[in-house]
Amino acid sequence: MAPTKPTVEHVIDRTEEYEKFLEELRVFHENRGTPFDPEPKMGNLSVDLLKLFNYIVEHGGYDKVSDEKLMWRKMCEGLGLMRHNAPADAYTLKQIFYKYLAAFEIKTVHKKEPPPPEILEFTTAKGGSLLTRTLDNFQAKIKTDREESEDGTPSRERPVADTPSSSARASRGLREAPAPRVIFHPDTNSSRQTRHASGGQQTGAPGPSNSHSQQSHPQQHPHSLPHSHSSTPVPVHIQNLPPPPPARGNVSHLWGPVGPDSSNPMVTNYQQAPLGVQSLPFRIVDTPASNPDLFMKKQRLARQPPPPQVPVPNPGLIIRAALPPSFLDGPNIYDRCLLSLRSGLRAEQAFGAHHLLKISFERGDKYKFSAFSGLAEGLTEFSLGIGNMFYHVNWTVCYDPDFDEDDIEKLDGISGTPDILERIARLKPKDVHDNFQPAEFTDQLNLILETTQTIRNMVMMPDNAHYISDYPPLRDLLCVLLHLPPLDLVVELKHLALEIAEQIVQYLVLDQDDPLYKTLLEQLESTDRGVVVTSLRALNRISLFHPTEMNKLCKVPAKVIENLRNWLLLNDEDLLDMTTDFLYQYTAVVENLDTMIKSINMEHLVTHLVRLLSHGAKRSHREIVVSDAQVAHEPPSENVVPTPRDLLERLMTLGDQDRCCTWIRSFFVEDPDSHITQLAIWQAYNAAFLEPLKRLGRPMIQAPEFIKNITTVYPNSFAHIVQEVGPNGAPQQRYLIRGIRPRQYPIGLDGRGYFQCQWTHPSGNPRLKCGLWYCMAENMWEHILEHHLKVARGADGKFKDSEGVHHCAWGACTKFPPPGSKMRVFQLMAHVKVHLKEEESRHKPSTQEPVPTSPTRQRSSSSSSAGPSSSKARIIRPAKSITLNYEETASVRDERNPNIPPQAAGIPLSAVLILRNIARNIVKTRSEQELIERGEKEGWNERLFRHVMPRLWEIFTENRLLTPHITSLFELVEQEKVLFARLTSRADLSSKLEGTEGH
Repeated sequence: MAPTKPTVEHVIDRTEEYEKFLEELRVFHENRGTPFDPEPKMGNLSVDLLKLFNYIVEHGGYDKVSDEKLMWRKMCEGLGLMRHNAPADAYTLKQIFYKYLAAFEIKTVHKKEPPPPEILEFTTAKGGSLLTRTLDNFQAKIKTDREESEDGTPSRERPVADTPSSSARASRGLREAPAPRVIFHPDTNSSRQTRHASGGQQTGAPGPSNSHSQQSHPQQHPHSLPHSHSSTPVPVHIQNLPPPPPARGNVSHLWGPVGPDSSNPMVTNYQQAPLGVQSLPFRIVDTPASNPDLFMKKQRLARQPPPPQVPVPNPGLIIRAALPPSFLDGPNIYDRCLLSLRSGLRAEQAFGAHHLLKISFERGDKYKFSAFSGLAEGLTEFSLGIGNMFYHVNWTVCYDPDFDEDDIEKLDGISGTPDILERIARLKPKDVHDNFQPAEFTDQLNLILETTQTIRNMVMMPDNAHYISDYPPLRDLLCVLLHLPPLDLVVELKHLALEIAEQIVQYLVLDQDDPLYKTLLEQLESTDRGVVVTSLRALNRISLFHPTEMNKLCKVPAKVIENLRNWLLLNDEDLLDMTTDFLYQYTAVVENLDTMIKSINMEHLVTHLVRLLSHGAKRSHREIVVSDAQVAHEPPSENVVPTPRDLLERLMTLGDQDRCCTWIRSFFVEDPDSHITQLAIWQAYNAAFLEPLKRLGRPMIQAPEFIKNITTVYPNSFAHIVQEVGPNGAPQQRYLIRGIRPRQYPIGLDGRGYFQCQWTHPSGNPRLKCGLWYCMAENMWEHILEHHLKVARGADGKFKDSEGVHHCAWGACTKFPPPGSKMRVFQLMAHVKVHLKEEESRHKPSTQEPVPTSPTRQRSSSSSSAGPSSSKARIIRPAKSITLNYEETASVRDERNPNIPPQAAGIPLSAVLILRNIARNIVKTRSEQELIERGEKEGWNERLFRHVMPRLWEIFTENRLLTPHITSLFELVEQEKVLFARLTSRADLSSKLEGTEGH
């Protein structure tokens, strides 16, 4: 399982403490003579040595952390350094601490003298016990350590392999980073010694070097030779050692420069000769890593089969006799897998294909074609074996420039096979069924599927895609895979081929006759959505990444163009995105528009593109005030509305505390700018409840408690005393309640607003109104019938619909003016219902302000707003405003300049750019010239955009993001109209002149 994402992010805090620690550490390594890297790397992350040192010391130090199993992995997680491979990350962190901080910990924390660099920094991080490590006890454990761990990791973190050493190495290589290789630099100087050198050897007195070489040669063992694969820097005092003299037995070629991982006692006991130090000459040699282009060109010819060689009897014995066992490790896991694919053995091929797929998935960021010679060729050649499974052909890649081009089975490995599609068309397919296949067929198909998926995984990294794009047989392989028979068992192979093509086409320049370009166009006629979307994405990248050598997307079949138009009708975001991108690049070429005019109805295409200008749009409204309202503020009023009869009856059923709070809530509203005298509010309460309470024999609430309840209902109100001057000039005090004011109409216990009867007196004076308050329109309707119209009820309790002279006396209504006209009662009351409903709607209370029926609910409610009656101002002239409609489509901000407004993006932007391409380029086509020659009165732009111009103007006014693009579209259409009129007039004039001359 992949390690979890670290919970902390590892960053370097460049504080003063950090800089001081690095300077101290740098001086320590200079005095010790060891290399020092202040910011070592773990992949792409730089390690903070101060954080690492403090964190390891907090957990007991290097020895304690190394003694506990899997403790280094926990250290990685705690420091936020865990990436994707837990064992490799743990070992890398351990090696960084071992190399730069272990000796510093012994010196500063444990106050001891650290071991010499030869057995500490210049060796790999093997286990712990640094505090007790000396030259004597460490030499005795060298052999045991190397037998337990060849790569320097503790043996307890490695699996136990039951297979031979090569299998163990193979499994180990899948989880851990392979040991880095030191590039071999051969000595290119003459092998014959100079006169000075030979004389020195003949006349030199016996010294330590001569005696040492004579004693050390007979004791050769595996560990007496240096490790040629170590990449650790060699210290200065070891780099300056003179080369040893040639050994007997002609094995001097096995000697190499002493590396820091070598623990040979000869190195420790060696004493420098008094003669001058001899330097070993080196020459830079081209390698696949340093010069990949040179080796990429040479490897095609180098893969020819070698000439037959004379077999050597029992070569293994000769190698084992000449080389120590440590040199017989064999290839690493990467080369082993590649050789397994080419072995021809089914078991070995299964091993190689499986592990290459696993490596490409787990180590895709480090697995590069340029670092492993022959890997791209091996994977491609193995995948070409798919041809023999479905056709009677064996595809082979030939790197000989003079090969037989008529041989259908040989593919050109140098420049590609230009007639690969014709060859595939001539192949005779085998009888392969979807449901029944032999076991060998299924196994081989799985192997090819794994190798193809390995290529797909690797080309997801740009370096690999760029590298393999220059390998022509890969394009032949993609054409072969995409032209396999239409069977379900090869669907996944075709999808993998399209994904590979999508990654590599951005590095290719494909002309209209290229087999891969034709193959991708053929995929657009498929009914598989995944095939269509991936093919469109690959075709879009052909010209997207090559602006100087843009592929013109020519020779697109008429069937494909029709499909593109039909796909614009689907509600598929990805397919619409890819289709509009393709049409944008396709319509940028003038010749393509001639083909499009002959293939589809262009008017329908323009209509669909205009529709897509509002794809995913959200409509919003904004009201802009043109002129403010003119209001006249009224002074605070102390007139409290009288209590309606039905509300009074319901309040009398409550207790004193609840009745008082509910009445205040019903008749007053919070207003921080208003006030009312305590006397006025107390008198209004007495007028409502004093007599009813006396009749019931119940006491009245006291005035102080009543004033206290006001602040309970409205916490922002408070009692206030104002000093004023009386009428006689004497000072007097006014007791006020600030923060409340009387409502214009009372609110019932259920939250309904009361409204007043506006029926005027029979005398016709509009000031003399009934004035009774009712909560429901039905109650007001019955009140008018009984008290004002004097309509009697029948025996069934219903009003009688009698006929008489009636008129509407509701306010200033002029519907039925007095003295009235003859009508039925219900005819008049049907008209009165209009007044009642209007009045009821105006007095509808706010749903956010329910009237509580208990002090508890009153305290929990926040200070209420004024509701519908909160206005204290009389409006003289209302405000004037206009409502603007906006249409918002997809947008994006510029990352380089995030302060500028958002720009248009997505499918609407692609649609308007396609329309602009059509308007700009269609006037240059041959079809436009034909219209002029025929004497038509309007050009193609007039035909295409005339019927959609109202919608374009609507989008122009509502969509601010698309306004600049639509403006340029209008300019192009208008320019074409003027130009077409001029050309038409010239053509008419020339035709008249020709007719005159003929006459």
